[in-house]
Amino acid sequence: MEESSLDVARAAAFKESESLDGISAKIEGYDFNKGVNYSQLFKSFAVTGFQASNLGDAIQLVNEMLDWRLSDETPAEDCTEEERDLAYRTSVKCKVFLGFTSNLISSGIRDIVRYLVQHRMVDVVVTTAGGVEEDLVKCLAPTYRGDFALPGADLRSRGLNRIGNLLVPNDNYCKFEDWIIPIFDQMLKEQSSQNILWTPSKVIARLGREINDETSYLYWAYKNNIPVYCPGLTDGSLGDMLYFHSYKSDSGLVIDIVQDIRAMNSEAVHAGPRKTGMIVLGGGLPKHHICNANMMRNGADFAVYINTAQEFDGSDSGARPDEAVSWGKIRGSAKTVKVHCDATIAFPILVAETFAAHLK
Repeated sequence: MEESSLDVARAAAFKESESLDGISAKIEGYDFNKGVNYSQLFKSFAVTGFQASNLGDAIQLVNEMLDWRLSDETPAEDCTEEERDLAYRTSVKCKVFLGFTSNLISSGIRDIVRYLVQHRMVDVVVTTAGGVEEDLVKCLAPTYRGDFALPGADLRSRGLNRIGNLLVPNDNYCKFEDWIIPIFDQMLKEQSSQNILWTPSKVIARLGREINDETSYLYWAYKNNIPVYCPGLTDGSLGDMLYFHSYKSDSGLVIDIVQDIRAMNSEAVHAGPRKTGMIVLGGGLPKHHICNANMMRNGADFAVYINTAQEFDGSDSGARPDEAVSWGKIRGSAKTVKVHCDATIAFPILVAETFAAHLK
């Protein structure tokens, strides 16, 4: 009886495994005995495990996104003569949607976004009001490093605003008001005299033109004709400025969001034979706006999410790509990955191993 129990225990403890050789990659870390080679270090992430592997997968996926050409696909039976031409098919690339939250523009990620827009590496940008205004404010005055633990009441008494461990002097927003109100005045005149219908993306393009500063990603978006969409344009300092400006005239500045939802959805609907790819840093409005636009074409073909949000509360911010598949926002056949990581850590590495490597 005792021997029989021992056999059961032994069988349970030493259950025979199926072989993973040739099926799954072997886990191993970077060997620093080979010297410090950052490119090889980052390549090793794919087989390091945990979120390093997810970041490694994201690097591979974005490179696939950038390498894709229409010539990789078999021509559809109903395609046009132009779409059958090999030279044309080789020239058609994936359409890249980049989304990010405002805190990332407050951080140094702003400079990486500027690099991507400057070199026309992305096709469509979606952000929040803060993602617009913080870019402009930084052209007028700097943001500083602080600490997560600095007490709010003390900072308030000193006129310092905290964003995580960043500090923005309130004077920066006073400078922003001095800069932007005259622009709103001129836009209001053009609305009346030229019958211009302003939309959030048109306002953003105008501000990019007016700032005329090469450190600004909005400047480069304007210069390179890359649309920047922000359906929540009033949810931030920009909204404060529009609020104050509205009292200067009975016929205030009108900003039409309906024209922009039509334009944003058309970015996906009229992508034509191109595949579309989403790279979303953070969650909230930018994430959903990009996903929802791609639903209009039955889903994106590539998706990379980088955020720290969890799915347990049912929030869209925390939702994994597979939830978007259920809505038709990402195709069932799409290649996707979510990197559970602070984007200020993951995104610079991702860009170094993908976009920057392709530009060389």
